Amino acid sequence: MKVLDLYERATKVPVVGRAAFSLAFGLKAPYFLTIAPSVVELRPNHAAVRIRKWWGVHNHIGTVHVIAIANGLEMAMGALAESTIPAELRWIPKGMELEYLAMADSTILATADTDPADWTQPGEVDVRVEATRVDGTVVVRGVIRLHVSERKKRERTLSAVAG
Repeated sequence: MKVLDLYERATKVPVVGRAAFSLAFGLKAPYFLTIAPSVVELRPNHAAVRIRKWWGVHNHIGTVHVIAIANGLEMAMGALAESTIPAELRWIPKGMELEYLAMADSTILATADTDPADWTQPGEVDVRVEATRVDGTVVVRGVIRLHVSERKKRERTLSAVAG
């Protein structure tokens, strides 16, 4: 089943479903779980992940560590990519460029966005990412660059069976 389908089914049970989906998605790349993430929005070309401010993500001055934020941005990017990419294509991260703009002294919303035209053929896709405090201040902004390629015939067959 596709990621977006799972998200839509899970969020029919608002709190428990969202928590279960976030946990399951985090288990695909267990490092994501270090930030106790919650996927709060998911649709083609957009994803949002909440990173709660708690001691497990603090840096030495008590704000949310920028690497925890980068982890949340990468999770949002991955959710977006999985819910957007056509079945005949596959993706892999190629690089990340982030600007640290302000201190992260609250819960953070990590978002990822692309345009529909970005996913029409193999090549590079620049996923725009942004992390925002609860007061609306952007604390991190950047791009995660993906390499998008065609799936091999066997992968396409497996993808069709799984989807």
